[in-house]
Amino acid sequence: MAAALLTTAGVVAAGTAHASEDRPAAPATHTAAVPGHAVTGYWQNFNNGATVQKLKDVDDAYDIIAVSFADTTGQPGGVTFNLDPAVGYGSADDFKADIKAKQAAGKSVIISVGGEKGAVSVSDDASAKNFADSINKLMDDYGFDGVDIDLENGLNSTYMTQALKAVHAAHGDVVVTMAPQTIDMQSPQNEYFKTALAIKDFLTVVNMQYYNSGSMNGCDGKVYSAGTVDFLTSLACVQLEGGLDPSQVGIGVPASSRAAGSGYVAPSVVNAALDCLTKGSGCGDFKPSKTYPGLRGAMTWSTNWDATGGNEFASQVGAHVHGLP
Repeated sequence: MAAALLTTAGVVAAGTAHASEDRPAAPATHTAAVPGHAVTGYWQNFNNGATVQKLKDVDDAYDIIAVSFADTTGQPGGVTFNLDPAVGYGSADDFKADIKAKQAAGKSVIISVGGEKGAVSVSDDASAKNFADSINKLMDDYGFDGVDIDLENGLNSTYMTQALKAVHAAHGDVVVTMAPQTIDMQSPQNEYFKTALAIKDFLTVVNMQYYNSGSMNGCDGKVYSAGTVDFLTSLACVQLEGGLDPSQVGIGVPASSRAAGSGYVAPSVVNAALDCLTKGSGCGDFKPSKTYPGLRGAMTWSTNWDATGGNEFASQVGAHVHGLP
C-alpha cells in the first residue's frame, strides 16, 4: 500500500541552514500548551503546487503546526533542518521569529520527521542517540516545541521509544505527535502502536492518516472502506479501545482531493465523525459502544493545501474541534 503525507513530490530541502553561531547559549524554553481539543496542520517547507506560505500565514485555527520535513544527515538516525528557498524566508532568523510569534499566540510548532520520501532509521542504540541528540538540538536552535513522527517505511518500537524518552528527558514539556498509516495502527502489537503506548505518559496525539489507504478493519471486526464516516470512527475506535487515551487520538485527513491520492472527505464528514466519537451523534452504520468526549481533535495535510482551497478545513473543522465539549 502506498501511503504518504507528501503525495505529489519528494523534497530535497536546500538553502539556508542554521549556522553554529545561531545556537543559543542556553536551551530555549517551550511553553506553548496544546489545548484539550486541538487542530494539527502540516506546513510545507517546499513548493509542490499548493499555496506557498510562511509560518505567519498559517491560519489561526491550527494549534499544532508540524514543519515538514526534517532532513537526514550522514549519521544513522541523525536529522537536521534546511529552509527551502522556495518558501521565501530571507534567513533562518526570520523563520525563528515566525516560530516565536506563533508560540506567543498559543500555538505549538514542531519538526516533522519522515514523509513519503523521508527515510530515517532508528534501529540501534547509536542511531537512537543520534536521533534524540539531533531533535534536542533542533528544539534548542530553532525553538521547536517538539517532534512529529511520520515514518512511513516502518519503525522499530524499542529504539524509537528509547530515542523519544531521551528527548522527553531533555525537554520535559515536549510535544510529541505521530502520523502513522492505517495499517500501522490495526493492532497494539504493531510497531507504531507499541511505540505510542510505550510513551503514553507524554505522548500528545496520534493523528493517523485516514487516507491513501485500502479498506481496514474497525474495532468491531468489520471491514470499512476509506472515505466514509464509518471508516473514520471505527478505526479511531481501534486506537481508543487499544490503550490510547482519547486525548491522544486525532483524525487525520487531506485538506483537499489534490492533497492525497485517495481518502479525501468533506469537512462535514470529519465533523460528523468527531460528533459520533464524542457525543454519539452523526454516526453512520458504525456506532461506538461508548463516547469519548476527550478526543483530541483532527489533523490535515496540509496547511498549504488548505489555503489553496480557501482554508475550508481550518474554518469548518477547526471551528468544530474548538467547539467540542
